[in-house]
Amino acid sequence: MLLKDQVALITGSGRGIGRAIARLFAGEGASVFLTARTQSELASTAADINKFAKAAFVTGDLTSALDCARIVGAARKKFRRVDILVNNAGHYGPVVPVQDYPLAEFDNVIAVHLRAAFLLSKLVLPEMYGRGYGVILNISSLSAKSAFAWGSAYAAAKAGMLGLTRVMAAEAARKGVRVNALCPGPVTETVMSQKLGATLAKKMGVSPKEQLEGFLNTLLQGRAQTVDEIANAALFLCSDQSSAVTGQSINVDGGAAFF
Repeated sequence: MLLKDQVALITGSGRGIGRAIARLFAGEGASVFLTARTQSELASTAADINKFAKAAFVTGDLTSALDCARIVGAARKKFRRVDILVNNAGHYGPVVPVQDYPLAEFDNVIAVHLRAAFLLSKLVLPEMYGRGYGVILNISSLSAKSAFAWGSAYAAAKAGMLGLTRVMAAEAARKGVRVNALCPGPVTETVMSQKLGATLAKKMGVSPKEQLEGFLNTLLQGRAQTVDEIANAALFLCSDQSSAVTGQSINVDGGAAFF
């Protein structure tokens, strides 16, 4: 087992990519602590995992510094420590051009993605440094590297996560802690991707099928990525299989971006 006896805190783990990461990590021997906003989704994920591994959860609003501290405290209370932090939670926000983007919505998207990743990392790094071991994985996006209209806050937040990843990696490397990022492409089975696709199709005046096919045709593989493909990449970066990898942003995008 690649994560035997590890404890992983995974945000946005009630559904989608976060749920897939939690299930895979648990199957590889980790105890997983889940957090998201929706209790029913967290309870379902935890019940599923508890059939074969250890899982616990607490709901929380990652835009709140107090909630971030409460989540980390709950994880420590349940499993005594946090060895792995996966900053996955987020949402896309309004699909509008910059000049029409509401400031409050922009601030919220930045807070959910970038500020929360900073706050949670700030909370777990001291204990990781004390042990001389730990892993932080930030789930960024293809949007951090490629230009797409009508998503300024999401793109800015995800690009900011790459900068945060590099800085934390530089600070943490000699202290035994690795920090990396994943940049998924379109994972069309997720709720966020489906809602975004429907909105984009309406704005473009095409059917959702036409919008999706047109986008996927720009990828070398010509297909979407799956939550399990993202989870497998996350497992690699959070296990000792990637012991010499830090400060990197790895694309899992079917051949869309090349840096």
